[in-house]
Amino acid sequence: MTKMAFAALFGTAAMAVAAPAFAQDTTETGRFSGVYIGASGGYDIQRNDVGSTIQFDRNLDGTFNDTVTTSTGANAFSPGFCNGRATSSANTACANDKDGWAYNARVGFDIQSGRFVVGAVGEFGKSEISDSVSAFSTTPASYTMTRTLDWEAAARLRAGLVAGDSTLFYGTGGVGYARIDREFTTSNTANAFEGRGKRNQWGWQAGGGLEQLLGDNFSVGLEYMFHSYDDNDYRVRATRGSAPATNPFVLAPNTTGTDFKRLDEKFRWHSIRATAAFRF
Repeated sequence: MTKMAFAALFGTAAMAVAAPAFAQDTTETGRFSGVYIGASGGYDIQRNDVGSTIQFDRNLDGTFNDTVTTSTGANAFSPGFCNGRATSSANTACANDKDGWAYNARVGFDIQSGRFVVGAVGEFGKSEISDSVSAFSTTPASYTMTRTLDWEAAARLRAGLVAGDSTLFYGTGGVGYARIDREFTTSNTANAFEGRGKRNQWGWQAGGGLEQLLGDNFSVGLEYMFHSYDDNDYRVRATRGSAPATNPFVLAPNTTGTDFKRLDEKFRWHSIRATAAFRF
């Protein structure tokens, strides 16, 4: 995926360099031809991952389908899971995943021939979204794994049709590159836990929108975008800490510990944005 994404990003950059010369050679141009800078702002929404859980690797063999049991053989996580951040040590309520505002800066170019427009756009921005899942043990204790978007960059192609001479309807898609912050929190103070960090991850975006020219140099618009990133390598290990040897995470024969991971391995969300651009 990384090689493919890099190739797509390189291709988009090459098109941006070649665009002015290509535009000069195009005899049938329109009002959308040219380079632009702009910004977008709106709201990011993610689906609550109903049915999402935390999975366990009790024997540390790399397979996450184990049941963590107490010294009597009972399921230590019989209270279950929730698709959100735990608000107590018991499985009584969870906070929903956090949606939030997002904003981006962008630069791009378009080439119009007749009513058909093709182009490319690159952007960089921030978002307030975070995505959590929680597990609850019989102790009682809660265990929450959270991923948060620090920032996101993208390079996309777009193509569309002009209605009249000033309204563009378009589709767009391309590669994304994001910093994802992964965090683990728990109310368990006996065991020790390791597992926190950030990751830069390739992904993809796709969507569409409309852009309306207001005069020759300024435009506004509305855009929808879907974002998708793999997030399948985050692990948390529970070790003994100050817990007794009968603790479910370190019961013999494996006294080393227990690994956690999320069942849902993709970070996905939707964006609704307003856009504005200045065209040169």
